[in-house]
Amino acid sequence: MNAPLPQDRAGAPLRAVVTGSDSGIGKAIAVALAGGGADVGITFHEDAEGAEDTAAQVRERGVRAAVRRLDLTDLPTAAAVVDELAEELGGIDVLVNCAGTGSSQKALDMDFDTWRSVLSVDLDGAFLCSQRAARRMVEAGRGGRIINITSVHEHQPKVGAAPYCAAKAGLGALTKVLALELSEHAITVNSVAPGEISTPMTGQEDADPREEPRPGVPLGRPGHAAEVAAVVAFLATPAAGYVTGASFVVDGGMTLMGPQASQLLADHGWRTP
Repeated sequence: MNAPLPQDRAGAPLRAVVTGSDSGIGKAIAVALAGGGADVGITFHEDAEGAEDTAAQVRERGVRAAVRRLDLTDLPTAAAVVDELAEELGGIDVLVNCAGTGSSQKALDMDFDTWRSVLSVDLDGAFLCSQRAARRMVEAGRGGRIINITSVHEHQPKVGAAPYCAAKAGLGALTKVLALELSEHAITVNSVAPGEISTPMTGQEDADPREEPRPGVPLGRPGHAAEVAAVVAFLATPAAGYVTGASFVVDGGMTLMGPQASQLLADHGWRTP
């Protein structure tokens, strides 16, 4: 997780921006990149204290941290935060789109505003932040990395999560398009698709995933945010320089269980969000 990151031409450390890095997976990613020697731009929506805690952990690793509030309900204006962080850090070499939201309501019961708000934050926000970062990477001429945190629902559906699944599947497709379009500039674009991870988003902020049994997951437990961060950190290293347009599923085998698990369902409880 703390493997050294590539250096720019002047030998200075990389500059990374991680959206939604005030807690959970985003925080773990920011700290992992800092451990590899990257200066890190941190964003939050409401948890300023959490963002400052991330910044403190980043600085403990001997690199710089910059913090900004990012409200992805205010688009396209909010994406300017990427430029602000890049200016403070002296550039941007890595963007990790981790900020997002979701819903828990069946499609037939959902109003358009709910549908649109989830898509806007999870897909439009990632597009606009990627566009800002990529323009700077192209101008700098040193290549770069864009890493989109999607979900297993980039690949598999879930009852009660229509806009979330649509946004994550769309972000997966956007990842591939950007991988093609930015390849001539030595910018790689990949997605990381977590399953159930012990984070505040899943109501497991302080849970030890090793003590949370999940019989339906082949590895038998949820994941730890650091296990997702390790994959992201790898994608930011020179070792991943020939990897682009790929989706890395980090789910303990969950998505392999469709036919296997469906045979064991004894009732229709799965139809309720």
